[in-house]
Amino acid sequence: MTETIENAGRRTPLYESVANRISYLVEEGTFRPGEKIPSIRSLSHQFGVSINTIKQAYAYLEDRRVVEARPQSGYFVCARLPEVPVAPQVSKREISPTEVSLGDLSQMILRDTMNPDLLQLGISAPAMDMLPIEKLNRMISSELRRKPEQSMEYAVPPGNKRLRTQVAKRMLLAGCTLRPDEIVTTTGCMEAVFLALKVLCRPGDTVAVESPTFFNFLQLIESLGLKALEIPTSPADGISLEALEYALGQNRISACLVVSNFSNPLGSIMPDARKQEMVELLERHDVPLIEDDIHGDIAFANERPLVARSYDKEGNVLLCSSFSKTVAPGYRVGWIAPGRYQKEIEALKMAVTVASASPTQMAVGQFLANGGYERHLRKLRRESATRVARMSEAIGVYFPEGTKVTRPRGGFCLWVEMPAAVDSLKLYAEAVDSGITIAPGPIFSATGKFSNCIRLNAALWSEKIEHAIKTLGELASRQV
Repeated sequence: MTETIENAGRRTPLYESVANRISYLVEEGTFRPGEKIPSIRSLSHQFGVSINTIKQAYAYLEDRRVVEARPQSGYFVCARLPEVPVAPQVSKREISPTEVSLGDLSQMILRDTMNPDLLQLGISAPAMDMLPIEKLNRMISSELRRKPEQSMEYAVPPGNKRLRTQVAKRMLLAGCTLRPDEIVTTTGCMEAVFLALKVLCRPGDTVAVESPTFFNFLQLIESLGLKALEIPTSPADGISLEALEYALGQNRISACLVVSNFSNPLGSIMPDARKQEMVELLERHDVPLIEDDIHGDIAFANERPLVARSYDKEGNVLLCSSFSKTVAPGYRVGWIAPGRYQKEIEALKMAVTVASASPTQMAVGQFLANGGYERHLRKLRRESATRVARMSEAIGVYFPEGTKVTRPRGGFCLWVEMPAAVDSLKLYAEAVDSGITIAPGPIFSATGKFSNCIRLNAALWSEKIEHAIKTLGELASRQV
């Protein structure tokens, strides 16, 4: 039976009264976006009400997007900003291959990310204070002392055995049963994607990609002389399978490149059923899927999502990833599970780079085996969720009215959709003059779409970054 109290002449459920008290604390800033709020048991004791009443209050707040539950972690304050529309308009007339020509724009932006005098909100990289730097330094030193000859040898394809064994063990959490010899180590995830595209495609071929998509993918497609076919993508559940199916019926597509878990830049995650549907759809059309899962380990909930590869029965999915977003960007330790293309991938890897660096493979393999990777991930996930929420809140405060932002459930990228009058390329130039880098929307599209959008990196959140967000908001507001 629901407890009630008398309130202004009407009977209000006690759980609603409790929920209102919690909402007030959130509104007044006692609990900020991304922060954990008291447990059900502690709040029951504090308010002197039943556990069931607190459960009802939290459910009430969840329905109103005040708090969110994270499995095995508790309840956290939501970011207070409208979401980008989750169902983008799908225009079949727009689904046609495009030659990619990003020109000097992407190179200029990448050069700016190397400038130490700029606040790097445009780069997709973890903050240094979120990484196990000291532990990894000790491990690489230890590995060099214990195995000096191995550290100097070529780790020819498929690569370091211990590392591949640890990756195979971890991928069980993602629904994949892989043998170590089904995994090829690479120099970062980008080399893995490059090898996949090079094996699957010839100059002039078409690759289906999400829209918006990671601009480095577009650079790879351009460098290989390929065409990009942009498929509308939802910030909520990923690539539109309806649009993809239409495109497959209208075009000759050599490969499909997708980030199914926490995509870059939208942060979308495909539901498991849609991952399975995508795999089966591509199998029917005999189109290989290149799946990038680089953010899969950074789920805000302490439950690692499945990969599309887990539904693959024909070896049609080439699964790519790395440890650049979770452990060590500079180590460049990546891998690919190429399915039925294993032989071609190993041969191309040998021809292009012979092998990836042995010391870093050894160190990451040791960290996965004995360094507390899962413990590190729990901290990384909590901190990433908090920083994403804090930056989302700041965008809501400082950016012009009508601005929308994604609410990713993993990773650390935010996609910001500003009013149509805002030109993100102009904003980029003005931001650099103010000592800030951002990633403008047009570089995430082969056709130059998303002119009023930007991608921001929330991993670097701090008071200094909040001031930078305020500056960006002011600059954007001047264009409205």
